[in-house]
Amino acid sequence: MNATTIGLDIAKNVFQVHGEDAAGSVVIQKRLGRKGMMTFFAKLPPCLVALEACGTAHYWGRTLRAFGHEVRLIPAAYVKPFVKRNKTDARDAAAICVAASRPDMRPVAIKSEEQQASRALERSRDLLIKQRTQLMNSLRAMLAEFGVVAAQGYRGFAELRSRLDSGEGLPETLVATLRVVLAPLDGLTPAIEALEDRIKAVVKADPDMRRLSRIPSVGFMTAHAVVAAVGDGRQFKSGRDFAAWNGMTPRENSSAGKRRTGGVSRQGDSRLRKLFALGAATLMRNARSRQDRATQWQRGILARRPMKVAVLAQAAKTARIVWAVLTSGEEYAPRSVAA
Repeated sequence: MNATTIGLDIAKNVFQVHGEDAAGSVVIQKRLGRKGMMTFFAKLPPCLVALEACGTAHYWGRTLRAFGHEVRLIPAAYVKPFVKRNKTDARDAAAICVAASRPDMRPVAIKSEEQQASRALERSRDLLIKQRTQLMNSLRAMLAEFGVVAAQGYRGFAELRSRLDSGEGLPETLVATLRVVLAPLDGLTPAIEALEDRIKAVVKADPDMRRLSRIPSVGFMTAHAVVAAVGDGRQFKSGRDFAAWNGMTPRENSSAGKRRTGGVSRQGDSRLRKLFALGAATLMRNARSRQDRATQWQRGILARRPMKVAVLAQAAKTARIVWAVLTSGEEYAPRSVAA
């Protein structure tokens, strides 16, 4: 068994192995269980192992590296063109093997345990925020059916809560039901604040995150998300590549020498794109209201383009600055100061 390249299709308990030698001949086609997978790759001589960048892929990437193999994670969208008709696990593994052999294939960097733990911290906070918003909106909707409405935001919700506590003019069944809905809300806000405090502590302890948080429109949350997602950022050749990975560059559909570009691609990491856009929106609103504090570039794009376009342009520019600061190891300095 002299396999040089192995395509591995992973799942929760079933794993399909497709191995080829240097001549491209198939030498391994095997279906493994979870325990058999460990035993098989521990005994296999070191070779190139490729798998799709999907759920649990980073864990298996670290595990296979510990066995001495070279591991490449390939985006699923890049594997799909190599899948033959009548999709099966075996054909998926074969397609992964073919995709890994392409010299122009761009792999995904394997995340460390610390990065994935930080990502879990962020996702847990987002989940709790979504749950809190869902409960608040549900309570608003049910009270609106009885003519009880209030302004948006926490101040308006406090009015609804006081009305519910009094129960005046509301059916007893409704009051008892909505008090059950309110019970989880009392624990969600402290839990969210506790997770935010943990994120702030991580940012203060990490030098890269501290440097990123000093960039305008990049707070502790964005700095934490960037380092957790891309590490040192050296897998990107330029700031534009990093912005494209975040889906903030134009999509293109060109043919026959005619270039056709559209809006932003919205591909890549949606959470990072959202954080960059939120920070840019605050920055551009301040630039529009206080033009004496705005840069020449900001004043120019606000004069030429709509506000939403200007916000996305600023978000893309911030992403490039973040990549430059992250990879250079230097502190952020405005252009005028640097000059």
